[in-house]
This record gives sequence, structure tokens and C-alpha cells, in this order.
Amino acid sequence: MSPDEVSGGTADATIGGEPTGEAPTDVSSQSRADHQFDRRRALLGVVGFTAVALVLRLVALGGRIFHWDEGRVGYWILRYHETGVHTYRPIVHGPFLPVVNDWLFALLPVSDFLARFPVAVVGGLLPLAAWLFRERLRNVELVAFAALLALNPLAVYYSRFMRNDVLVAAFAVFALGFVVRGFDTGRLRYAFPAAASLGLAFTTKENAILYVLCFLGAGALLADHRLLAARVREESARAVFARWRAATVDRLLAHGPNSRASLARVLGTAVVALVIFLGVVLFFYAPRPDLWQAFGDPARIPSVADAGTVGAAEKFVDTWASGSHQDHAYLPFLYDLVETLVYGAPALLAFGLLGIVVDRYGFRGDGPREFVTFATYWAAASLFGYPIATDIQAPWAAIHVLVPLAVPAAVGLGFIVDSAREALAARDAVSVGLAALVVLAAFSGAAAANAEYFNSASEEDKKVLQWAQPENSLKPTLEIVDGVSAENDGTDVLFVGSRPPGNDGEVFYVRNESSLATAPPGGPAWHDRLPLPWYLERYGANVTSSPPDADVATTLSDAPPVVIAKGYDRDEVATELPGYTAFEHKFRLWNDDVVVFIEDESLQRVAPERIEETSGGGADNADNADSVGSGE
Repeated sequence: MSPDEVSGGTADATIGGEPTGEAPTDVSSQSRADHQFDRRRALLGVVGFTAVALVLRLVALGGRIFHWDEGRVGYWILRYHETGVHTYRPIVHGPFLPVVNDWLFALLPVSDFLARFPVAVVGGLLPLAAWLFRERLRNVELVAFAALLALNPLAVYYSRFMRNDVLVAAFAVFALGFVVRGFDTGRLRYAFPAAASLGLAFTTKENAILYVLCFLGAGALLADHRLLAARVREESARAVFARWRAATVDRLLAHGPNSRASLARVLGTAVVALVIFLGVVLFFYAPRPDLWQAFGDPARIPSVADAGTVGAAEKFVDTWASGSHQDHAYLPFLYDLVETLVYGAPALLAFGLLGIVVDRYGFRGDGPREFVTFATYWAAASLFGYPIATDIQAPWAAIHVLVPLAVPAAVGLGFIVDSAREALAARDAVSVGLAALVVLAAFSGAAAANAEYFNSASEEDKKVLQWAQPENSLKPTLEIVDGVSAENDGTDVLFVGSRPPGNDGEVFYVRNESSLATAPPGGPAWHDRLPLPWYLERYGANVTSSPPDADVATTLSDAPPVVIAKGYDRDEVATELPGYTAFEHKFRLWNDDVVVFIEDESLQRVAPERIEETSGGGADNADNADSVGSGE
């Protein structure tokens, strides 16, 4: 146990002060026992909220239909799983999900639940990272930090989403936590999990580099604070740097209470940590099957290593660092990000602002703490930086703000809880009631929001959901398509290509369907089908499409059992498909509909109950489906 664990203090009590790492001389055995008891209760609280987080993220994980972005990544994971061919493509982000999901798909049946499982588990374990900062936060703040990460509606929703933002945030926080823990304890071994965590962060999404820059920038600002404080004390910057250097060397060389590690041990630790980091990055970024072939042919190792490190970095620079994807107005993106935070994390925002004020101005009597200030700078940089870094207006960008903001928010929530304790001891019923009301309102609001957003695909929740989300009623229709394609020989699904009204573009049409075997896809309009390719590929459906200028009557003269068209083409297509039932669904949150026409004979065999549901009349029924053709 470190001295600070005994004292219950923090390793960096004030900005400008120098942590001594020495335990007070008047700590009694009883106070140590009390502190250990409180620390154990804090650990139980962190573990408890982590368990709650896992439950919230795993229950009914496959209930929501795939989003456009999930469908895109999911389709290429399926193709990799079938062909064994995978190379890093920055436009779909890092290789973590393809590699990990490929292993899962080899063990269990492919499903929406299984595809999202890695993100849900990592997001659910994120509250556990709070424990790594136990020298920097009070016990009540540790539990509050874990609770905020576990229950925040945005964190929950996007942990139930097969996308990399929660992954990169979680791995980066764990990496920071292991580094902080290493400095707090003087134990070099924390460098290894820190390197592995940072390596994993870089395998998920390219903005891992922004986390590193935020860490370095916040650290630099803290150093500036200390230098300014030294100037007030009339101490030279040279003396400050000399003391920092001596303290750092002493901390790195210290190992245990009565021994000192050699400099070789420190350097060895740094080398091993670097090897771990590069090993993780290389393993994930190395192209497949080249990586496996290199084990049998060592001559391939240099080229595989180059492709998995330097080559991947060059691709990242060409795609994301060039700035071509960030050519947009700044203020609309900033407004959208703030709006998402206001709707998706109101309690965390309120507690965060309170925590910043409480800690910065010493309302708890110990002045601003460096870790809280560090997280505040990190959150501010993310808030104003991501509107520049992102290429589309997407609510998931808010994850990168709310994670660091959860630190001062934990301080704010802890302040309210501590105030309630003090009021209870003083028998101040009014203050206790107000504090309880605030906490209860925050947790009730989070519960209500989670219940609302859980598997939502509704336009009403557009402040938290991204636009390219189909409605959930499309999923049972696709399950019928699965059954139809399983019993059909030949072409199963025809996409009717067309041009949007008032637009020269094309939708649904792919000139050569075989071009979809490996990335990048052939064109021109495969992406307009998403997320349907994820489902159709899983079903093993035989898919084709018609050119947008083709005659519809000719195209549909010998139609397959399933025909898919845009909502604005419904009437024209319906006149050519007697004996088909049309199921119309929202294909995006607004302004985009898709119609799935299913042959009545096939529908009768696969899902006769759907025929009965639609026999009473047209599209006004609950399933947005009706029979079409001359006989109706």
C-alpha cells in the first residue's frame, strides 16, 4: 500500500505544489483501518456499477436493426470471414472489429448481437477504469466516476452500436489510468498494460492520436501552471525543472520500500513496452492472409511488418490527415455536438460544470487538483476540436467529450453527496432533501433516457441517433427475406435502380455484383443499399440490380421473389408486380423510405401470418404492408 493510500490523500493535492509521497506521522491504526474499509466499499461500488453497465449494454443487444455504418463494416467483416482477405482501409477505420469479430463468427452463429458484442463488453468494462485513479479521486468520487460512465445514455447507446468510438475512448482511458497508476505507485510494470491498451486504442480508430495529443496538451498546461506558481514564489524555472527531473528519476528508479532498480531496468521496461505497443498494432494492421503466410515464409516478414506499420500510417495520413474530409463549416458541427450533449448527457454536463467550480476554487478545502484540471482541459479540447476533426455531423462524437468530462462531473456529484452527509450529521433536513432530490433526479433522468434510447430507431430521438438509421420494423421483413431466399433457386433479390427525384445520381445499382467480393466495392451505388447488404450476405442471398435507366416493365417481367425499391418508386414498381405484397419502411430517420416486395406464394410458405395481417387493406395497417397487383 502506498503512503497516499494510507493517508487517504491525493498524489497531487494542488496545482503548483510538489507531491512529497510521504505519509503523515499522526496516522493512527484506527484511521488506517477506517480508510481501508472505505476503500473496499469504493471498490465494491465501482465493481457494482461495472456489472450494471455490462447488463445495460448486453440485454437485447440485437434488438435494433443495424445502422448504415454498422451494415457497411459488418458486410466487409463477413466478406473477410469468408475469403480470409483483409487490408486496412482508413475510411472504415481500424481493424480491431474485423479481426475480433472474425474470431467470434468462427465460434458462434453470426447475428446482430454477436457483431456488437465486443463494443458492448469493452463499453461495459469502462467504469472499471475509475479504480486506476484511486490516488487522484476521493472514494465517493471514484464511485461517482464509475456510475456516470455506466449510466450515461450516450455511453450506453453507443456501447450497443458496432462502431469504434466507445472502443477508442475506453482503451485510451485505460492506457492513461495505467500510466497514472505507475507514477502513483512507482511500479514500472504498469507500463506494459498501458502500452497494450494504447496499442489497442490505435487499432480501433485513427482519432487515438487525438487522445495522445489531448493528454500531452493537458500535461503541458499543468506544467505551465506549476511554472507560474513557481514564479509567484520567486523561484526560477531552471530550479523547477531540476526538481522535476530529480523527482522523476527518483520515482522511476524506486522499486519497493528498501531497494532501487537499475537504470537498465527502466530502459528495459521502456523497450518492452514499445515492443508490446508495436506488436499489438502490427498484429491487427498486418494484411491477411499475408500475416499467416509470413509464419511459414520468414522472407515475407519485412513486407508484412512494413504494411502493418509504415504502410498503415501512410494510408491514415492520405485519408484523414490531409484535411480533405474536414472541409466543412465549423459552427454547425459545434452546434450539433453541443446539442447532442445537452440532450444525451444533461446530468453529466451539470455535474461537470459544478465539479469544475468546486475543485478549481477549493470548495472542499484542498484547492484545484491536477488530475481534475487535466481532465477539464482534455474535455474542453475535445469539445472544440472534434467539430474540426470529424467529417460528418454524428452524435457519436460526443463520446469523446463526455468521457473526460465525467471526471469533474464525478467531483460535482461527490460534492453533493458529501454535502448531504454533512447536512445529515448536522440534522439539516432541508439540505439533505435538496441533495437527495438532485441525485434522484439525475439518476431518474438517466434511467428514463436509457429506456427511451435503448433500441430506438425513431426520428423523435434524432438528437442522439444518427440520421442513417432504419426503423426497427424493417428487421422482421428481412427475416422473411431470409426464409424466401433459403428456399429459392436462382436470383433471390433484385434491387430496382433509379434516380432520385430532381437528382442525377443513382441508387441501388451495381454494374458488377461480383465486385462486392472484396473491398473496395464496385459502383456506382452500393452504399445506398446499406445496411441491407449485411443481412443479405448473412442469408446467402443471390442479389442483382437493374440500371436506373432500364425499362421497369422489362426489368420486372421475370422478377425474383424479392424486389427492393425506393419509396418514391413504389407505385411504378407495384403496377408490374401482381401477386406481390409490399412492405414499406423508413430507411433513414426521415426523408427516405424503402419498399420490399415479396412474392405472395413465397410469403404464404414462409410467413403466412403476414399475409393474414395485410389482407384487410393497404398501407395504413400496423406493418406498413399491403398486397399489390391487378387483383387487389
